[in-house]
Amino acid sequence: MSDIQSTTMSRNNNSPRRKRLANRPTNYEVTFMVIVSVFAMMSVTLNLLLHDSAINTGDNPSKYHPILNRNRMNNSKKMVMQSSESHHELLPNQHTAVQEASMNLVRVETSNSSQGLMKEQEHRLGGLKCESYGGPNKKIFVNEMVYWSDIPSDSKFVSPFKTNNNAKGGAKQYMTFEPDGGGWNNIRMAMETVVAMAFATGRTLVMPPAQGMYLLRKDRGKQNTDFSFADFFHLETLSKEHDGIDIISTEEFLKREALTGNLRNKTTGEVAFPPGNRTNWDGQDLKPFKEYMRSVIYTPLWSPGSCLVAFPASGEPQDVEHLHQMLYTIHSEGRMKHKSFENNPTPVDAAPIDRMREALAGRRELCIYDEEMQNAPVIHFMCYHKMRVRLLTHFYSFLFFEDWRHQLWVHRFVRDHLRYLDELQCAAARVVAELRRIATKHVKNNPEGHFDAFHIRRGDFQFKETRLEADDLYARSKQYVPEGSVLYIATDERKKNFFKIFEQHYKVYYLDNFKLLFRGLNTNYYGMLDQLIASKSRTFVGTFHSTFTGYINRMRGYHSMQKKLPGHELGIIQSYYFNPDHQIEAMRKYRPIQRPFFSREFPVAWRDIDKGIETNATASWS
Repeated sequence: MSDIQSTTMSRNNNSPRRKRLANRPTNYEVTFMVIVSVFAMMSVTLNLLLHDSAINTGDNPSKYHPILNRNRMNNSKKMVMQSSESHHELLPNQHTAVQEASMNLVRVETSNSSQGLMKEQEHRLGGLKCESYGGPNKKIFVNEMVYWSDIPSDSKFVSPFKTNNNAKGGAKQYMTFEPDGGGWNNIRMAMETVVAMAFATGRTLVMPPAQGMYLLRKDRGKQNTDFSFADFFHLETLSKEHDGIDIISTEEFLKREALTGNLRNKTTGEVAFPPGNRTNWDGQDLKPFKEYMRSVIYTPLWSPGSCLVAFPASGEPQDVEHLHQMLYTIHSEGRMKHKSFENNPTPVDAAPIDRMREALAGRRELCIYDEEMQNAPVIHFMCYHKMRVRLLTHFYSFLFFEDWRHQLWVHRFVRDHLRYLDELQCAAARVVAELRRIATKHVKNNPEGHFDAFHIRRGDFQFKETRLEADDLYARSKQYVPEGSVLYIATDERKKNFFKIFEQHYKVYYLDNFKLLFRGLNTNYYGMLDQLIASKSRTFVGTFHSTFTGYINRMRGYHSMQKKLPGHELGIIQSYYFNPDHQIEAMRKYRPIQRPFFSREFPVAWRDIDKGIETNATASWS
């Protein structure tokens, strides 16, 4: 039943005219009553079905009804829940799947606000609660999404550089940046790197203005398409949860530093104000703003492919010299065969020079956070393709810390904090729960409800060698996924006929099959739901070079370490690639980071990163 039909039925059932019809019906009114009765019977039947599903999932059946859904928005995030439409064509044989998979676990809540705003649930670092986000309420379905941890000693970390600056009575220091110009997962990777650097250096992080992002502009004018990073991650709570972290907006930064005359043109030395004295650049043309920031702020031209960023253990000059000496020693040993680290990882708490040998990954230079950079009031990282300046890399493949505790703190920080919003986690949990229900029901000897997942990239992907035909994709993956399994496919391919061969061998589902579980969600978040859902599959097969696939694998790595799954000691996960041939089983062994760094994720990101937590709890970070 549509929202319009539901509203019409409700209005007529309660109106005085509807009561009068019961006393003196005309032919027209009798027809109308029949129609209303049919709708009422359909509604009752639907509610009975949903009640049965609610019992299966442990939720309150009174909270289920697909008609009551309204466009919802999170007050602080402002656009997570908005109007949406299907973004794929469904095959005729998929409509039954839609009814079965979507209507069994539909969770909808009416808002207490007249404006339809979702009730804000206080974000907590530890665990996940979904009551205010539409469920599911059964803990087993919620908890399985959680790969992050609440580590009290980590919250006390304060960068030694911030401690030194405060001891000297120095002014507040900042780090600003421009988002990457690629797709969402390239943007996310660069953001993770800058956020990690800001916190590791003790600088106040300045978040860029809300802006349009490549491939996140669906249905412009109908839903929000100007995003800030707080629209994806719980950045607003970081400073509350950590002693050494501060985050402000671009507007606040410009008011503090630019309008007060603290920013000067690097060439002339004269005080420079923002174009038009504007401080709020949300949703504006950012070209003049970027040019201004580059002209007044120290801007390192670091290249992830040529240098490893190295942070000394402290702000003392001798620690900077230690880094230089280590690099000189490594060079004097001759070029090292990187393959020697395959299935032989360097211990995470090894001596700095041993860890540097593996982390260099063939690079010959260090970009050291030296005294000059430590004293810079503001550091700006730009994304400028003409100069080939771009942080298209993983934070862990670019940042090296002399102190191994600092290294692992950064790894845990990204895992525990830079994760998708709780509302997205909960929406994914509902879909995963439904996939498990379907798998338990339709696949023999599968009481755990295991399902498998693919990511098949078919759109504007620049790596054409990964664009295989469906028969080839099936031939390359069939040995990893048992016949008859429930298979979830994350894809940008709109024509589902392409996947016909998979439907002949598996029970195939797509995100569209579960739309009623997240009705009202801004369609620009669909890719993130795909990632979260696929990360919970038993076996995953993805697209090499795809940062979308990469993030799925990293989350799978986090889950594997948490649950100590087979192979976790080496960071091995049950994931594969369709091609190239020499990379198909790359995730089934420990491999050190190697160029091009963005093409895949590496076990260094998740392997043994909780080591030393007990020591940290009793030691002073700074």
